[in-house]
Amino acid sequence: MAKSDLSKLVRLIPSPQAWVGTVLQDFETFLQDHASAEKKASGMALSMASHYPDRLDLVNAMVDLAVEELNHYREVMRILLGRKIVPSADRKDAYVTQMNKQVRKDAGYFLLDRLLVAGIIERRGAERFGLVAEHITDQALKKFYAAITASEERHWQLFVELAWQHCPAEEIQPRFNQLAAYENHLVSTLPVTASLH
Repeated sequence: MAKSDLSKLVRLIPSPQAWVGTVLQDFETFLQDHASAEKKASGMALSMASHYPDRLDLVNAMVDLAVEELNHYREVMRILLGRKIVPSADRKDAYVTQMNKQVRKDAGYFLLDRLLVAGIIERRGAERFGLVAEHITDQALKKFYAAITASEERHWQLFVELAWQHCPAEEIQPRFNQLAAYENHLVSTLPVTASLH
C-alpha cells in the first residue's frame, strides 16, 4: 500500500437509516452532544501532544487540531445559546469508550492504535455530519454542517498520515482495517440515539 492510498482501507458501512431521522426529531439533544464531542476532541488532541513532546510534527498537528476543534465547540455553543438551549453535562460515550478499548497498551503499538482509532472516530463523524448537512432544511445549519464534514474528512486523513510518519508502514493498513471492521460492527449494534455516536 502506497503512502496516502486511502482506497485500500476498509470502507464505512452507512450509519443506520434511522439515525438521521432520530437526530432531526431531537436536534436540541444532538446539538448538546455535538458541543460535548468537539470539546472532548480538543482535549484528546492536547493529550496526544502532551504524551509525545519529542515528536515535533505530531505536536504541531495536534495543537492545530485542538484549536480547530475548540473553535467548532465555540460555534456549536453559539448555536445552542442562540436557540436558548441550555448546554448539557458531558455524558459517557459508549462508542468512543469501546473504540478506545481497542488501543493496545504495549509501547510498540500504543501510538499506532491511538492514531488509527482517532482517525476512524473522525471518519465516522464526517459521515454523520454529512448526513445532517444533506437532510437538514435550515440553510445556515446546512452550510455549517457541510463545513464541519469537510473538516472531519481532513482530520481522519491527518491521523492516517501521522501514522505513516511515526509507525511501521507494514502495520498501518492491516491494523486500520482490523479496527475499521470492529467499528463497522459496533455501529451496527449500538442503539440509535440523537447523538453523534
